[in-house]
Amino acid sequence: MPKDLNANLRFGFLVHDVSRLRRVVVDRALKPVGITRSQWWILAFLSRRDGMTQTALAADLDLTKVAIGGLLDRMEGSGYVERRSDQRDGRIKRVYLTSSGAKFLSTIRSNVQDVEQDIMAGVSDNALQVTADTLILIKRNLRSLVDGEAGDSEHS
Repeated sequence: MPKDLNANLRFGFLVHDVSRLRRVVVDRALKPVGITRSQWWILAFLSRRDGMTQTALAADLDLTKVAIGGLLDRMEGSGYVERRSDQRDGRIKRVYLTSSGAKFLSTIRSNVQDVEQDIMAGVSDNALQVTADTLILIKRNLRSLVDGEAGDSEHS
């Protein structure tokens, strides 16, 4: 794809459309299980990094502290996660996946697995790898721009 503004804009819109449509399809797959995408993502993040702080979860999921607090309240009430004070700093709350949450995550993954296969139908492993590599590079570029802007505003 040539690197002209129109091609870059079309690519950006395409990424946005794919993301939006994927969210719609995944939300439909999650509805019968009784969980939202945001709640699923919390469980998924905790399965990889159990004991994350609420602040780190909010940042990784691009949610406010208030929004993550409400989600965690509901999930804690359902028995999927538990919050504990940090051992070194009691003001910090860490979030842990419960055994019930881990079992539920397995159920969610099996529900979503079929729809993920449908989403990726006709995409070769090679095409998927090239696309993933490209998106990782773009994400790295974006992260650098975001971090650079944060650094600029700190020095202004």
